[in-house]
Amino acid sequence: MPLYRASWLVPIAGPPIRHGWVATRDGRVVALGGATPPAADEVREERVIDLGDVVLMPALVNAHTHLELSWLRGRVRPAGNFIVWVGKMMAVRRHAPEAHDESYHRDAMASALAEMRASGTGLAGDVSNSLVGLDLLEASGLSGVVFHEVIGFSANDPKGLAAAARQRIDGLRAGANWRIVLAPHAPYSVSPELFEALRDARGPRRQDVTTVHVAESPEEVELVATGGGRWKHVLQLIGAWNPAWRAPRCRPVEYLDRLLFWDARTLAVHGVQATREELDLLRSRGATLVTCPRSNAFVGVGDPPISSFYASGVSVAVGTDSLASVDDLNLFQELAAMHRLAPEIPPSRLLESATAVGARALGLGGEFGILTPGARAAIIAVSVPAGTPDVEQYLVSGITPERVRWVESGSLC
Repeated sequence: MPLYRASWLVPIAGPPIRHGWVATRDGRVVALGGATPPAADEVREERVIDLGDVVLMPALVNAHTHLELSWLRGRVRPAGNFIVWVGKMMAVRRHAPEAHDESYHRDAMASALAEMRASGTGLAGDVSNSLVGLDLLEASGLSGVVFHEVIGFSANDPKGLAAAARQRIDGLRAGANWRIVLAPHAPYSVSPELFEALRDARGPRRQDVTTVHVAESPEEVELVATGGGRWKHVLQLIGAWNPAWRAPRCRPVEYLDRLLFWDARTLAVHGVQATREELDLLRSRGATLVTCPRSNAFVGVGDPPISSFYASGVSVAVGTDSLASVDDLNLFQELAAMHRLAPEIPPSRLLESATAVGARALGLGGEFGILTPGARAAIIAVSVPAGTPDVEQYLVSGITPERVRWVESGSLC
């Protein structure tokens, strides 16, 4: 049974520990503590590994990404508004020579997974339309949830569409470390009837987690509030508009609440345009808000109101979004962006969002995102300059992959 020593231990489940240690057995944390050696009846170590000037901490949790879009890296430039960015992305997906090259897509996805792992991510929530590359996920050494995303604003048979999607994922197996669940895309791409059908497809107790993009852009807010605007025009152009749809004439979060969508196992992604009332509503339903600040700036929807997120009391997790809208999948860089946007938020809360909160949102709280006896030993070591006085502040300053190494993976195979 190995016992790892380091200059700092950041368990997330408690405050940082100077000169800390953590012991593991069979992929699980057995015990942890500070400078005082463990008692003989607490842990019987077979070997002591002194890692020196590093921070030992749980692997990060990327609660929202789209790995199947990794081939778009560098092909879509930042935009001044969301509709322009979507148009650019869709043009590349239609016309690029590699658009239908499955081998190219798989190579890009495998590379993205390796980059995520190299920068300390151990658990992810991956949104997928195609469900390609499930074998790559399992081979990556990461764990997570695949959200099979369903789109249909003008679907003729929403119940049949949801049932077919359910049947599809029930016939697939992502591996021991990944599971597949259903998810709607967004209020501007999913009809209310399909939202309800997907909600019901989660089962009578809603045992599956699910996710949705919501309150991301001003255009989405306008569509839901008025029934018009640029999203209506886009849907008409691509033949996806439903002339029978009637605007709920409210805010996006309230709209989905009317459809009984929110609960403690739902992830509300982005929320850049969310008002304090909407944030309060998400908190009251137990939902988790997943923020992706670098992507939000890239696609032109603005900076997320990080301070308001935390002030509202809603649970906040962190995602990168895809390589179509961000330069890398390094979650430490997302934390640095959050710290720049809301320097008054304690670094400890930001770190909790990128670990424990994300793990809970994905249905794996207590397994990932914390170091505590019984949790999986998904442990990373981040090099830290000797004498660093505030290790949590250091961790939200922008950690690059060369400063990260894996101690144990915590995977089931």
